[in-house]
Amino acid sequence: MKLSIIVPVYNMAAQDKLVWCLDSLVNQTIPDYEIIAVDDCSTDNSLEILRAYEEKYQGKFKVIASPVNKKQGGAKNLGLEAAAGEWIGFIDSDDWVVPDFYEKLLRRGEETGADMVGCDYHLTHEHSMKIGQVVHNNRQSQTGILTKEKYRSLILDSGSLVVKIYKRHIILGYPNRFPENIFYEDNAISNSWMLRARHFEYLEEPLYYYYQHNTSTVHTITKKRCEDRMEAARVMVREAKQFGYLEEYYPEIESSFTTLFYVNTLFSYMAGVGKTEYGFVKALGREMKEMFPGFMENPYYQQRVHEEERRLIRMHMKSSLYFILYYKLLWGYRNFRKRIKR
Repeated sequence: MKLSIIVPVYNMAAQDKLVWCLDSLVNQTIPDYEIIAVDDCSTDNSLEILRAYEEKYQGKFKVIASPVNKKQGGAKNLGLEAAAGEWIGFIDSDDWVVPDFYEKLLRRGEETGADMVGCDYHLTHEHSMKIGQVVHNNRQSQTGILTKEKYRSLILDSGSLVVKIYKRHIILGYPNRFPENIFYEDNAISNSWMLRARHFEYLEEPLYYYYQHNTSTVHTITKKRCEDRMEAARVMVREAKQFGYLEEYYPEIESSFTTLFYVNTLFSYMAGVGKTEYGFVKALGREMKEMFPGFMENPYYQQRVHEEERRLIRMHMKSSLYFILYYKLLWGYRNFRKRIKR
């Protein structure tokens, strides 16, 4: 088997989201591949849709029904247990791909000897094959035989996992799997996968459609989502310690952790969660200081975090209460200015 495509599914039946994804997969131009769709205890008729595809595409389409809801990480792990392919790819069940998506990635991998291959994607708000907003997922400077400098670059700017395919050994040759029962599971393990690769190739083509809608993970901000992001960052550091690359890539891991665990969490929480809990904000800052006490001196932090955010972070590090009060006043003033300008 050349390729296994793993599709975690949870409540994607509405508006034909799941059908768009599955139709794009069953019509791929490569001959030797399998689709493993894992239903994560959907409460709509997603599983019924999957069973219909399994019946129609016997030998190509396999359905696994998870007995309990484990979030995407758990569903992906069930898919990995069943995967037989030399290469492994993942796709979100509300996204879709062009017909020769996997053919192009596999061809590049086999022509070059790469063990990890990716491409660009585009954002879209409609179900169509029209080109949307193109996102360059990686850079040509990150490709080829991987060196320490390229590994550093990939840790800082890994790009999305779903627009890549991986040689089997990168994932299944090691004991760890996706963390379960949290979102942001890709962030937790992507560094380990990239550092096991020896050769990365990248097609500068938007072959993947990333569907934007109100229920997308990136558009939903809750305290639980913030806690999930924090846990994913903790797993990322545990992986770095377990597999022995924390010290070698310390500035890059520190920067990635700071962004995922702290900066993104702090500001999305303050802007998006209705009721601000002082204890949560204080604990977030305390753990950040405990994990990486010198994070504000990291050169990547200085380069990549906006000056105003750095100023607010310095304030938070001194006093969580003062930070919350100031932020609320600042946010309220900006919203007031926006309203009077309308």
